Parts: sequence; structure tokens; C-alpha cells
Amino acid sequence: FSKTPDKTLIFIGNWGKSQYGQEMKDKYEDFPNIKILPAIYDLKELNVLRSNCEIYLHGHSAGGTNPSLVEAMFFEKPIIAFDCIYNRESTESKAAYFDSSENLVKIISNLDSSALVTNAHNMFEIANRRYRWEVIARQYEALY
Repeated sequence: FSKTPDKTLIFIGNWGKSQYGQEMKDKYEDFPNIKILPAIYDLKELNVLRSNCEIYLHGHSAGGTNPSLVEAMFFEKPIIAFDCIYNRESTESKAAYFDSSENLVKIISNLDSSALVTNAHNMFEIANRRYRWEVIARQYEALY
């Protein structure tokens, strides 16, 4: 996003948890199109941001099915996710994926409105089919 000044990024993170996080905050907080926010744990506040975003950018690269990715899928917004097996599995390989800053810039610069609509619809459909509590509860009951 530092290379795409016509796009705005709201970046939420635990900046003070590591030296690297603090360095990233210091490096990017002065860009006018990058808004650095501290970690937000209030789900209502997160949902306001998610429901009003144009695109949800998911940068996590490890840890299995990530709750923040699944939660974002329910808002029927296009998702661009870091390219790793966990994110591909969670989104059934139907999101847009990046593996470098150069690749992310390319994706952001070439966003097509019809592709975004399809991406958003796919994320919502997957979330409703796989990640609703009723579905998950049935899967656990089947294991018993």
C-alpha cells in the first residue's frame, strides 16, 4: 500500500508485541494512505470496520483456519489473502492470493469489479456452507 497511494489501508495489529512490529509501525505510520491502528478485540468494533471495507486483506500465514478470516468471509467482501495452505483451504482457493509485496501491488492495481463481486459472493457462500455454528456442531456430533 505504500506503493499504491491511491488506495487506503487500515492496518490493525499488535505493534508493540515485538521489535519487528514496532519497526513496521514506525516505517509505515507516516504514509497518508496507511492508517495504523492498535489491536482491536471488541468484535462489534471489528465488524464495523469489516462491514465498511472495500476489500479484506488477510496477511496471516500460519495457524490453520484463522478466525479473523472466517469472520470476514461472512461480510461478503472480496478477500485478498496471503498465499498459504491454511488460507487456501479456508477459502477453497476462491479468494485472491499474494506471496510478495510486488504480487500484492499487482493484484491491487488490476482489480476488476466483476472479479471482486464473484470473489465476495464466493467468500459468503463458503462461510455460510462451512463455518456456521449449526454446521460445525453437526460435524462434532458426527464424531461422537
